[in-house]
Amino acid sequence: MKHEELKKQDLVENHGEQKAGGIFKRDAKVEKLKAENAELRADLQRTRADFENFHKNVETRVKHSQALGEKKAILAILPILDDIERAIAHLPADLAGNAWAENVVKMSQNLGKNLAKVGVKRIKADAGTQFKPEIHEAIQFEEGGDGEEVVVAELRAGYKLHDEVLRAAMVKVGHK
Repeated sequence: MKHEELKKQDLVENHGEQKAGGIFKRDAKVEKLKAENAELRADLQRTRADFENFHKNVETRVKHSQALGEKKAILAILPILDDIERAIAHLPADLAGNAWAENVVKMSQNLGKNLAKVGVKRIKADAGTQFKPEIHEAIQFEEGGDGEEVVVAELRAGYKLHDEVLRAAMVKVGHK
């Protein structure tokens, strides 16, 4: 009998339970450990959620930084493209068949194609196009007429990157 009593005593000491009237009662120490366990689980869940939010935030910032870098690089190239296009527009007649001049034209076309590959599109600003202040920057106005405002001349090309205006087209505006 002593052996069975020792087992019960050991059960009570090691497992924190004691038998009283056929029902096990929880020891205060066990309850404290369960509460601590629940608190640690809640902390773990919050930490996991915080980490997931941090990870998403970092991904968003990286994408934003890449997009900003792409925009800055393209904006740095656009004045060069403008200069090349102006040079082509003012090409002297005696250089019309010149191989060097033709290569400058091809260079301009290749630059335009490569910009299109990364999502850069030229804003339509041909004469007669409806003036839209969100994509056109009016720097000159032609007097006369009462109709809708239209582009009379494009003074500097404008560009979009994935449907976002990078640089508005500088235009001369008149009425239809």
